[in-house]
Amino acid sequence: MKKKNLFLIALLGLPIMACNSQNSSEGYTLKGNIEGLPEGTHIQLVPLSHNNEKPIADTVVVNGQFVFTGKTEEPRAVILLVKDAYGSRNIMLENTQMEVKGKVTPQTSNGSTIYNLESLSISGSPLSARYDSLMQVRTYTESLYKANAQKHASFDSLLQEAYKAKDQARIKELRESEAGKARAADDARFFQIVDSVYRKTVIDNKDSFWGPLMMISLTSYLDKNTASWYEALSPEAKNSYYGQLVKEELYPAGKEGSKVQEFTVKDNDGKEITLSELCQGKKYILIDFWASWCNPCRKEIPNLKKLYAQYAEKGFSIISISIDKNKADWEKALKEENLPWNNFLDETGVADLYKVRFVPTMYLIDAKGIMVGENLRGEALANKLQELFQ
Repeated sequence: MKKKNLFLIALLGLPIMACNSQNSSEGYTLKGNIEGLPEGTHIQLVPLSHNNEKPIADTVVVNGQFVFTGKTEEPRAVILLVKDAYGSRNIMLENTQMEVKGKVTPQTSNGSTIYNLESLSISGSPLSARYDSLMQVRTYTESLYKANAQKHASFDSLLQEAYKAKDQARIKELRESEAGKARAADDARFFQIVDSVYRKTVIDNKDSFWGPLMMISLTSYLDKNTASWYEALSPEAKNSYYGQLVKEELYPAGKEGSKVQEFTVKDNDGKEITLSELCQGKKYILIDFWASWCNPCRKEIPNLKKLYAQYAEKGFSIISISIDKNKADWEKALKEENLPWNNFLDETGVADLYKVRFVPTMYLIDAKGIMVGENLRGEALANKLQELFQ
């Protein structure tokens, strides 16, 4: 499941950079002319990375138009998005005159607004054109994914019903059926193709910042499976801005054995509670970052409930922190799952503080806040708790 989450979610040639350099002292202007955006809508630019970045610019739609101006020391990939809504368009920000235009039709799902910003066109930015060209491999893999989904629609529907009913026997029966085996085989082939074409895109651009930028753009997060991609990059690519981002993600400073940072969350009444207060009287605490829409997170809940029931009286506690954007989605999931431990919506930036790049992310700490285990789930978490409480 981890690999599924991974894939569903430098310098360009010197002649082109020389052409752009003539505008470098003037900075950039990004104009927007988008039909369908409500008057007064806030448009933001957010740095592209696997971190939960803050916007670097914010402007307002007036008469269907908006404009960003500024200066960037070197080309940067940014995400154009509508504040408090879903949907985005990646752009290479460079010191030139750029324009984004098109038409969007807002849609509503579970109380959230969605804009199809990916359909917007970008002009005046050679680097954005290059970026879009490289990202065609993702369009290709998405088409394969959709073809598999259509082919196995009947099986997927049955499996989803079994999951909703939490019928483990039925889930096992379906997975072991001929249809289940066929689905698994097609999934395996799909991920082999994804790994191959994404890796080729990175390696083909290993001598510039495009290599590490593609590692970030084509994946939801990086792990040991993609470490070899980074190691194949040239020294120039590794030393680039995006090369450093990739290195930091693949080879973070060791956390186990170190003290985690203090944080503050808010309960349903708006009262602030610190990590230290939540740890009082406990021996070991699991800090669990999750989201209502995260299937692996919710599949882990039965195991967490079992371990909580087994060790709560011995001093084990869980602090679940949701990164949901929509509070109603989080509240609905809490009602469905009936979690018996402390639950909070991340309204104070705890996930940013802990550099959470994907969910589920779990940190097991002792009463003093010292990390004793990282991203332990299932049997691994059960074994660790058995070791600690023996």
